[in-house]
Amino acid sequence: MNKQANADAAFIEEQLRAAGSPERAASEQNYLKSSLEFSGTSVPASRAIVTAWRRSRPDLRREHLTTVAEALWAGPFFECRLAAVILLTDRRQLLQAADAPLVERMLRTAGTWALVDGLAADVMGSLVERFPELTGTLDRWAADENFWIRRSALLALLVPLRRGETAGFERFAGYADAMLGETEFFIRKAIGWVLRETAKRQPDLVAAWLEPRARRASGVTMREAVKYLPAAQRETLMARYRQARR
Repeated sequence: MNKQANADAAFIEEQLRAAGSPERAASEQNYLKSSLEFSGTSVPASRAIVTAWRRSRPDLRREHLTTVAEALWAGPFFECRLAAVILLTDRRQLLQAADAPLVERMLRTAGTWALVDGLAADVMGSLVERFPELTGTLDRWAADENFWIRRSALLALLVPLRRGETAGFERFAGYADAMLGETEFFIRKAIGWVLRETAKRQPDLVAAWLEPRARRASGVTMREAVKYLPAAQRETLMARYRQARR
């Protein structure tokens, strides 16, 4: 890792530290139930710090982007890692397929939805859209023993489905079907979340997929998934779910 990347990461870290507070640090650590240290910097303040740094470097290149992100990820507290996620998200169009292993390393050490979700949906999701060969990586993730990686496989397909595109639904559906019986809350929530967002533009697609699976799905998944379905579909599906639990 080069000296300039370390210096830039140290500069961002110093600003994050200055913008934090011990009270907020304790509150955030308790809320996220994380073992990471916290500076107590709010998300808007963290975003403003990263954005100001990025705007001062309009010629930021991919190599420097990734090395600064890695240096931030190695920082002493949660907000450094969050800054790395913000930076990669803001400049995700600079990333290439070869950067997927970096994203995976971050996901494996994130340990909280507050870092995983942006990396998975926005950063990895963008890479998969632009480099379809990375769907093979998602297939591997979907069977990983780490539930955060399995969650990431689901969320990496979220953004185009939210836009109303359906090309990725079959892949998502395969992952979700295999994970439907899992007891891990963050998997159940992710399945429901993606279905909920898909249903905003493709309600019939979601209802048709849920109909034969309503009796297997968890309450968390069902409540999320049916939230934006028409009332008749929502009531029918929830009745099927409840019937299976009598």
